[in-house]
Amino acid sequence: MDNIGLYVIITNPELSYRQVAEICVEKRIKMLQLREKNIPDNRLLQIAKELRDITRGTDTQLVINDRPDIAKLCQADVLHLGQDDIDIDDARKIVGDMKIGLSTHSIEQAKKALERNPYYIGFGPVYPTTTKVIADPTVGTKLLEEVVRISSVPVIAIGGIFPHNIPEIKNSGANSYSLVRYLMETEMLGQRIDECRALFE
Repeated sequence: MDNIGLYVIITNPELSYRQVAEICVEKRIKMLQLREKNIPDNRLLQIAKELRDITRGTDTQLVINDRPDIAKLCQADVLHLGQDDIDIDDARKIVGDMKIGLSTHSIEQAKKALERNPYYIGFGPVYPTTTKVIADPTVGTKLLEEVVRISSVPVIAIGGIFPHNIPEIKNSGANSYSLVRYLMETEMLGQRIDECRALFE
């Protein structure tokens, strides 16, 4: 897969988890990630299983963030790991041959991640963001362009992306991108997905 396109991350959504998943399936979003760090494990697994029921057999792959145990239990398509999460080799002992994506925040991290043969890498934050409590330094579009150039797998641009800077992301060569706040802090998710895709295309 060389073009994931709009990668949707569920974090504290305005809509229900079910509504978000149903809209993403309807819009044929290729990847839908569950990223909730402050929910009890039993509730997180319940949400993950609900998303799995909605996405199973569709064009939308379910990604679970941080948690190989939850990913395994809900039979997710992909596990996503950050720099501070369990090592990819240890995660494999839990999830087997499940696809794994990796977050990176510098050229050095991106190069190391690519050596681990991930399904894709995330790269950012491209712009300043308030989504994370402790945000990594911004990388900017020049570094994004460099990572896209050296990467053999899809690079998902993330961090501070809104409609007004989508053209800059496209110009960097990235074919995959994620807007978290813009898509989650609204009840107009379907319309905003259409808007973002139109701007990118």
